[in-house]
Amino acid sequence: MSLMASARSSVPSLHNARALSGLPDIDWRAPWFEAVAAHGQSALTCDDWRLALSTQAAAARVVTGQGQPLRFVAQETLPVATAYEAFIAATGGVPTRRNLHDFFNALIWLTFPRAKAALNARQARAIATDGVQATRGATRDAATLFDENAVLFACSEPSLGEALRGFDWHTLFVTRRADWGRTCEVQPFGHALLEKLVSPYKSVTAHAWIIDVPHDYFDAPPMHRRQWLDERIAPQLVSAPLSTRDFAPLPVLGIPGWWPANADPAFYRDASVFRPGRREKSAASAR
Repeated sequence: MSLMASARSSVPSLHNARALSGLPDIDWRAPWFEAVAAHGQSALTCDDWRLALSTQAAAARVVTGQGQPLRFVAQETLPVATAYEAFIAATGGVPTRRNLHDFFNALIWLTFPRAKAALNARQARAIATDGVQATRGATRDAATLFDENAVLFACSEPSLGEALRGFDWHTLFVTRRADWGRTCEVQPFGHALLEKLVSPYKSVTAHAWIIDVPHDYFDAPPMHRRQWLDERIAPQLVSAPLSTRDFAPLPVLGIPGWWPANADPAFYRDASVFRPGRREKSAASAR
């Protein structure tokens, strides 16, 4: 399904095939759930979705940053005074509560396994070197932000990435609207972001990680595009410098095809959501 074709998400919500304790109904037809819907719906047909997702991880041979086979275990499995990331890297067990936040974390492990393993390896390495500090530090802050709230903004034309970084919402969403799905797209990564989007609201804002892609990227099926992105970003997440400044804010309900109301250009005039960039604000204050 293309980003533009996914506008049909405005139809009434689907209920889960089976209601499970701790999880509300999820509209799997919403475009932001496209990448995780198959894994999620399948798991929710089982009595124990942690076990179901562990089975999927084993079938796909998903491993942690230290090569341990991945599985999703009860939160109580995490020993007292043991760091979460270090435990995952060493044992392959991801402590998972029966809530939306951890459910989506598991789904992203299955969707972007190399990138998640890279983030886990980086976090575990930092803990091994520095221990658990009162504050994470700049690199771990950036890794955590990526893990929780990132989207991957794939674009084959640099001008679109420049528009995003420059807070040029009119260019990105109105003037260049037809380019979405052809020369740019967004793939959600952050599991906290997906949790928010179960009950979406206009101001939900992701941290976009801009990735240059070849023009033929958009000719590939969605699953192949995600695999390409996963392979591309994993090496960067292992060792490249990371900073919170590497991200660009992106109000996700402004993405064409993701929310019916954004078909009206006036949708983007809400400056409380689509905020002007620092340069624009500085220019305005100088006048």
